[in-house]
Amino acid sequence: MLINSRAVALLLAFCISAIITAFLSLVQGVSYIALLIAGTLSFASTFLLTYLTFEFLIFREIQKLYDGIDKINRKDFKAFVSTLQNQSANPIKRVNQAIVAYASEKQREIDELKKLEVFRREFIADISHELKTPIFAAQGFVLTLLEGAVDDENVRYKFLNKAAKSLEGLNLLVQDLLTLSQIESGDIVMQFENFDMQELTKEVFEQLEEKAQKKDISLIINYLGVDGVIVNADYSKIMQVMTNLINNGIKYGKEGGKVEVEFIKEEGYVTIFVKDDGHGIAKEHLKRIFERFYRVEKSRSRQQGGTGLGLAIVKHILQKHNTEIQVSSEVGKGTAFSFKLKSANASLVSNISTQAKIETGQ
Repeated sequence: MLINSRAVALLLAFCISAIITAFLSLVQGVSYIALLIAGTLSFASTFLLTYLTFEFLIFREIQKLYDGIDKINRKDFKAFVSTLQNQSANPIKRVNQAIVAYASEKQREIDELKKLEVFRREFIADISHELKTPIFAAQGFVLTLLEGAVDDENVRYKFLNKAAKSLEGLNLLVQDLLTLSQIESGDIVMQFENFDMQELTKEVFEQLEEKAQKKDISLIINYLGVDGVIVNADYSKIMQVMTNLINNGIKYGKEGGKVEVEFIKEEGYVTIFVKDDGHGIAKEHLKRIFERFYRVEKSRSRQQGGTGLGLAIVKHILQKHNTEIQVSSEVGKGTAFSFKLKSANASLVSNISTQAKIETGQ
């Protein structure tokens, strides 16, 4: 910089020293030595005071601003962001701190956008694959029929059934995507009411009983209280949550095993556990199982069916209830999902229709 704190201090010190010396020279009886001492002292004191003031309170802070703006222009936010100190009384320093806070926020936004971009790419790739599989399968069966297989009655009905199953899977996928989108956007509003989780679980067990019997899996409720387990939540959405979790327990449980639902009453809350004794989930997969289309064992999961959106829907439904889904698992010993709901008074249980619409998925 052509103009710096030293140059300004020298100029100001020289001017003040000259003025003081000139003023004292007008006074009779003042010796040249006194004028020299006065001039020297005024010069030195003015220089030091001005230099320190400009250097530490103005020029250095302004230089930091220039450096910060330069890094922002180069989009080098990480190099600029540092730990913010307490607000300073120096207005220039406060401006500097404001720029640091701005850069920190922009860096956070950039990191978030990068994560969203990665998620967008993965999501497009996943959804393309998930849609392609049933579409290509149905297309293949229909084209085979059009090429002449339609004349064979046995082949015709066999291929039409397979095409129908592929399209049914496609419909389930689209419905789950719509449900997930509506929950995230807030189009689906939770209808809170009091109901018995014990009775809801029994109803889910009845719906999945046939599927459990095929694998000789026992469905067990560990809590059978006389007063029930009364919670305040959205009945149909919690039904969907329990259906997904219990269905997964059956799907990935071992032959002849069991799926247990346990309720633990706490102060103001009820913790619901859904446990199975299946293959379990490795630690590296636990953080990602609630992502859309994430499958621990892709080939095995597709054979088992499901859209790959069930746990993502569970997570978002519970978030709308101001709670989180927790999971613990050990390979070879099974998996346990848990979540909390607000408890309610048994005398205030709503008259709930058992014909609530249930949407299932993986």
